[in-house]
Amino acid sequence: MALRLSIRRAEPHSVDVPLLAVALPKNTKLPAALDALDASLGHALGRTLARRDFRGARDESLHLAGGDKGAQRILLVGLGDGTDSAGALRRAAAIAGRQARKLGVGSLAFWSENSSDSAIEVAAAGLITGAWEYSDLKALPPEDERKPSLEEAIILTGDSKGAEDALARGAAIGEGIALARRLAMMPGNLCTPDFLAYTARDIAKRYGMKITVLGREEMEKEKMGSFLCVAQGTPQDPKLIAMEYRKGSGKPVVLVGKGLCFDSGGISIKPAQGMEMMKFDMCGAAAVLGAMQAIAQLELPVNVVGLVGSTTNMPSGTAFKPGDVVRSHLGKHIEIINTDAEGRLVLADVLSYARKFSPAAVVDAATLTGACVIALGHTAIGVFGNDDSVIQEVLAAGQRSGEPGWPLPLWDDYKELIKSDVADLKNSGGRAAGSISAALFLKEFVDYPWVHLDIAGTAYSETDLGFIPKGPTGIPVGLFIEFIRGRAG
Repeated sequence: MALRLSIRRAEPHSVDVPLLAVALPKNTKLPAALDALDASLGHALGRTLARRDFRGARDESLHLAGGDKGAQRILLVGLGDGTDSAGALRRAAAIAGRQARKLGVGSLAFWSENSSDSAIEVAAAGLITGAWEYSDLKALPPEDERKPSLEEAIILTGDSKGAEDALARGAAIGEGIALARRLAMMPGNLCTPDFLAYTARDIAKRYGMKITVLGREEMEKEKMGSFLCVAQGTPQDPKLIAMEYRKGSGKPVVLVGKGLCFDSGGISIKPAQGMEMMKFDMCGAAAVLGAMQAIAQLELPVNVVGLVGSTTNMPSGTAFKPGDVVRSHLGKHIEIINTDAEGRLVLADVLSYARKFSPAAVVDAATLTGACVIALGHTAIGVFGNDDSVIQEVLAAGQRSGEPGWPLPLWDDYKELIKSDVADLKNSGGRAAGSISAALFLKEFVDYPWVHLDIAGTAYSETDLGFIPKGPTGIPVGLFIEFIRGRAG
């Protein structure tokens, strides 16, 4: 059930809700706007802050009992030191949404001293993020143990004339992220290439986009030998999905996502421990679909094409194997060194296919290399590209969305890593500089301004992050949206 969002122009003490979430910065004094609420609580808020029982650190939270009237419960949520106000407010709203869902309240109100349009937008997206859960495959608990579902969130604001529009923008972004997380969380036997195509068709139908879906037969006609070799080991039909959103003028921006619905590693099989996490190898594709939905909801005046390359990488008697040489869509021959370096083989043909749209710029996202996790951990996206201005646009979009990236080099010196003895290039350069050699491989298939996002460390988390549980993060939906908003002016 989607979370209902609304705006209410009201003071915090006057709202009658099961839970009132109050976002406060680090080491703050009680804001004047909370004086009446504090009085209704017997000055419990003021005492709590004076005693420093709550200090407002990032992700810090504290529950207080409500008064006889108004909010039944108060949740204080920390914003941290305020150096990243948008990101901090988004996290605080997500914590509020998550805590409300855990408590089993049907509605909550959210207040922060910043009630600007931009603050309302990020708070709305954050509330949806926190309220999200994937429970489709879980049986309901016994009736006497069930808690009410969180159905409504109210953002308290002043007299902002643009509040409703800001709320709608935040809801579109939050719902796009939620879609990406849901697709990623689905098990691989349910979220198949067919299901991704079904989801794309549904989005296209609702928002009037043109959609093209190529299957195995159509890709054979396109001579996509690099993509198709990955799909050799599975009976599932691979899909290349192209969604065209045409609301602007000029050349389109193309967003590309890797959609490996499950990656066993193929003949170069992965270790058994943790292999179930490889259902997340389609997070790039999920992000493209989530971003395309949000872009359409936002009605951005720009042309955007979303491309998804989807299959599964399985070992079988028909699977491709180390030592094989395949011909790509672009005509370059590729020696297979490691069948677990399959994402770049799919993306090579999708990036080559992107030339059909005469793109102004292309940004691809892929859970591509474990090497990027070693280099940057789980905080920053690895950013590579062939155009400095577009790289800077992407980095700026990442900062605005709270999905930061870090640029890594594509120097010619590294090309030695992917030289082949028998073909034009090989698909793996080994462990050293693994994320760089993978990006250099992709660069061989582009002739337009291009940026590659390696999201292997950021697309999902194996631990609870506080503001969201372990599992998919929705990254880089927000970055994609901000990049397109920047292009839309």
